[in-house]
Amino acid sequence: MKGFDRVARLYRWAEYATFGPILSRCRLEFLSTATDAQLALVLGDGDGRFTAALIGSSPQIVVDAVDQSTEMLRLLSARCDSERVHTHCIDAMRFDVRGPYDLIATHFFLDCLSTSDVHTLSLRIAASSAPKALWLISDFNIPTGVMHWPARMLIRFLYLAFRILAGLRIQQLPAWRRALGEAGFQCLGSVPRLGGILIAEMWELQPPVRIR
Repeated sequence: MKGFDRVARLYRWAEYATFGPILSRCRLEFLSTATDAQLALVLGDGDGRFTAALIGSSPQIVVDAVDQSTEMLRLLSARCDSERVHTHCIDAMRFDVRGPYDLIATHFFLDCLSTSDVHTLSLRIAASSAPKALWLISDFNIPTGVMHWPARMLIRFLYLAFRILAGLRIQQLPAWRRALGEAGFQCLGSVPRLGGILIAEMWELQPPVRIR
């Protein structure tokens, strides 16, 4: 969103002030699985910390980095000074997904979309991805058990803050797992942090089921 231009310079420090290094650890949780990837689609990476780690760990990878915030992309480009990173300043829902991508990454991005948007985006990405493409996700989560209500209160506060600071209209977490599953992706691994309030997951595009 264009509203994120206003918070771009402070985003990293605000993140560390509230969560320390935990969000960064979530982003990098499954990075080692992506070393053989050739073409990646990275949506909403903000200031580019994941993208920088990705191109550093995969010497052959080419990245399409998509973000609607010009200031976030400027910071990403400064951090990822590489001809292998192609930036696209556009709403992810309007980006012309071509691929074929063998890696997709959305870190703390799907929570900016509605369930309907994630469903539409997942179908478009699945249609433009290579067989067995991996999708790395980290995001906020509302766990069951003792952390359920603290998570709900924290996430409600964060949505309110980003509504005020960046004009974010979405006010609740989308059902992104259901959307990815309906698009043909299957979860291969899930790592909760902070009592399950944060989650890192790896999904894989499954071949279509053939009915004889």
